[in-house]
Amino acid sequence: MAENEQPEGKPDRQEGEGSKPEGSAPKEADAPGKAHLKALLRSRRAQIVLACLVIACALLCWWYFSLWESTDDAQIDGHLNQISSRISGTVIKVRFEDNQLVKAGAVLVEIDPADYQVAYQRAQADQAEAVAAAAAARAGIPITSVGTSSQTSVARARVDNARAGVLAQSREYQAAKARVAEAEAVNVKSQNDVRRYAPLAARDIVSRQQFDQVVSAAKAAAAAVDAARASMRAAGQQVNQARDQLAQMQAELRSTDTGPQQVKVSRARAQSADAALKRADAMLEQARLNLSYCKVVAPVDGIVGKKSVEIGQNVQPGQALLYLVPVEDIWVTANFKETQLHKVRPGQPVTIRVDAFKRKYDGFVESIGGASGSRFSLFPPENATGNYVKVVQRIPVRIRLSRGQDPGHLLRPGMSVVPKVRVR
Repeated sequence: MAENEQPEGKPDRQEGEGSKPEGSAPKEADAPGKAHLKALLRSRRAQIVLACLVIACALLCWWYFSLWESTDDAQIDGHLNQISSRISGTVIKVRFEDNQLVKAGAVLVEIDPADYQVAYQRAQADQAEAVAAAAAARAGIPITSVGTSSQTSVARARVDNARAGVLAQSREYQAAKARVAEAEAVNVKSQNDVRRYAPLAARDIVSRQQFDQVVSAAKAAAAAVDAARASMRAAGQQVNQARDQLAQMQAELRSTDTGPQQVKVSRARAQSADAALKRADAMLEQARLNLSYCKVVAPVDGIVGKKSVEIGQNVQPGQALLYLVPVEDIWVTANFKETQLHKVRPGQPVTIRVDAFKRKYDGFVESIGGASGSRFSLFPPENATGNYVKVVQRIPVRIRLSRGQDPGHLLRPGMSVVPKVRVR
């Protein structure tokens, strides 16, 4: 059996020997493996390169974003000029509408100037009278001074002045009598008006308000008559006083030993007249100012808002009539976190994106607030308790737009913006 088995093993060896030519198949099968390995190596290199690029991009982005500090807690700010009346009166004209652009010096509101024109004319008359009195008082000084060398001459001059005073007071008395006559005439007319309106009011032909006005006017006219008569009596008393003064001056003429004292009195009167003149000048200037205040003008160029005045309205001094927003003087208030301010400095360039227009503006950091926003609030936080919780505070930073960035004046206070400050 061993012999029989051996021949059977030969074919196996022959098959083994005959299989050598087929041994090249594994080498050929290794070729795709090498290609796959090379592709794998290339893919790993690509992954490494890609990872390096990603890291480089991340570092570049980190470096880029570290150049900027930004916040979305920002808005455009500007002045809100409250325009108010400086005098009281009735509005007769309103020359603007809400959201209207007005120029500096433009008349916005006109107040009835009638009362102030009368006051101005009265102040002019008082000032002219004070000028005349001051001139007369100053002219009396040299007259009285000369009298120191000749007391008799001084006494005579004072007598002459006293006579002039009597004449002036007499004329004032005549004027007071004329005013009484005028007031009586007005009173007669007013009383007649009352008698005419009474039956009409009884039959409701005229309103009760009109009748009451006529009655009030009649009462005022009667009171004016009384006042004019009292003024006339006072003028009469002044005439008597002037005559008494004349008698006194005549007595002083007989006693001419008080020359130096008379000089002092004359100088004091001149000083008093000068003071009265200054007071009259001040009153005239005040009356002129009040008359000019009847026209409320725009102090700056701006846009009108929050109008609260109408024709016929009775306004008082200090009452707000409107608000004026200057379009030239605007800035950005950005509330940065305190952790963002370690590199922010005045003068750094800023890029500002405005939400309303989806565009960017250039600007620069103008200043950094002196305290956090919470310190400027109505009720600042009190951290003296044991329940303190640290909260990142925000500091207001003022950013000014570069010149020429808003030629069309499109930006308005209150608009939301996103500023980016370049800190490096």
